[in-house]
Amino acid sequence: MKSYIQLFNFKQSVDYKTEVLSGLTVALALVPEAVAFALIAGLSPLTGLYAAFMMGLVTAVLGGRPGMISGATGAVAVVIVTLVKSHGVEYIFATVILAGLIQLLAGFLRLGKLIRLVPHPVIFGFVNGLAIIIFMSQLAQFKDDSGNWLTGKSLYYFSGMVLLTMVIIFGLPKLTKAIPASLTAILAIFGLVTILQIDTKTVGDIASIKGGFPPFHIPSIPLSWETLSIIFPYAAIVAGVGLIESLLTLNIVDEITETRGRGNKEAVAQGVANILSGFFSGMGGCAMIGQSLINVSNGARARLSGIVAAVMLLVFVMFGSALIEKVPMAALTGLMIMVSIGTFEWASLKTFTKMPKSDVFVMVMVTLVTVFLHNLALAVIVGVIIAALVFAWDNAKRIRARKFTDEHGIKHYEIFGPLFFGSVTAFNEKFDIMNDPTEVIIDFAESRVVDMSAIEALNKITERYRKAGKKIHLKHLSADCKKLLNNADDLIDVNVWEDPTYKVAIDFTQ
Repeated sequence: MKSYIQLFNFKQSVDYKTEVLSGLTVALALVPEAVAFALIAGLSPLTGLYAAFMMGLVTAVLGGRPGMISGATGAVAVVIVTLVKSHGVEYIFATVILAGLIQLLAGFLRLGKLIRLVPHPVIFGFVNGLAIIIFMSQLAQFKDDSGNWLTGKSLYYFSGMVLLTMVIIFGLPKLTKAIPASLTAILAIFGLVTILQIDTKTVGDIASIKGGFPPFHIPSIPLSWETLSIIFPYAAIVAGVGLIESLLTLNIVDEITETRGRGNKEAVAQGVANILSGFFSGMGGCAMIGQSLINVSNGARARLSGIVAAVMLLVFVMFGSALIEKVPMAALTGLMIMVSIGTFEWASLKTFTKMPKSDVFVMVMVTLVTVFLHNLALAVIVGVIIAALVFAWDNAKRIRARKFTDEHGIKHYEIFGPLFFGSVTAFNEKFDIMNDPTEVIIDFAESRVVDMSAIEALNKITERYRKAGKKIHLKHLSADCKKLLNNADDLIDVNVWEDPTYKVAIDFTQ
């Protein structure tokens, strides 16, 4: 039991000061992010802030990855923006609740393990694309209210404070780790602006964050099949995007902390969080890789930091909005740029000449889809499909046949490589039916029959030998291959004459 607890990192020593200070830093960074994502979705800022609070608190308490931060995200905002325009905010709340139910079901069915099907090049591409998105999203802060680029003193002041923030975040840990560098940088820039009375953009210039406790609200929508048909496609995409982004973030944090999280538990927590977010006037969300990396880089490893971040965010909304709205955006911009730099897998650039070209192509494709479509789920799905097709193509080319005729005049075909839909054509080309002797053995000791296409191929090749008046044996089929053939017997007429020495050969080799 003790090893099980240690494996999942449930029992650990907690540095309370680090956890609290890191949570405070994350809360400050969450404010402009939540507001921005709500505005992207066409919703009020408080809708994003309430979602950030509810998602952050529930996943911090129930989630499968201590130290990971969840909140309102751009991936979800991009999905629901069309529904906001066509049907309004009430349908969003219902969609988020339904998405949460889907995620709950995924967790209970233990589908979190499917993240293992995501190849490493896809993860590299996902992370690099996300880093580029985080960086590009900060460029909007270098524009004024009219959408024009800053010039003159405004540009110099803003750029200078961004650079100072980055220098503090980069350099302070080399001197001391007593306090989080990110929080120090924010406080330093805040103090500098206050003392020197610098006229610069602040959080309050984006939107007001003043509000109360998230109000409980049952979505006011018609309960009908028509409503379900409207919200279900959006809910399914939100659920998928949320799970993919959350589980990939979990894996990334696992690698950084050298511990292991629980994917299925995280899926359940994300589902509960989205359900409560929908009932408490939030837009929903998922794990946030940027804020998670801020938290982890500050040294936070326990649930306390996520709880503090969520609670402090609500405190800002309810009691500290006037103060938080004065925080310079330059400090938060510098912080997020450093997050994007830390997020990017720079080591992946060195692998361009070392990785297979197919892996490089997958990595670049996922990055491009992530950056240009801002659809993380689609990027991952595209990457997995391409990687699977490349894998199938590579294995299709590996099927080989060694041919010889023994002293009894029997022709042997020793098959190497898997027999599946991709290799069927190459498999059929190995045989010379008309010129083969009257008895043929196909040896599968180094091969496996994988799928229905392979069964059909065996059926056709044995049928062709039968019509030619020749006898064929399928030798050394593995137990699972024979079971597959037997299961298909009702669907396909598999003409197999088993080698009479097959059982003797098996007994001898044992």
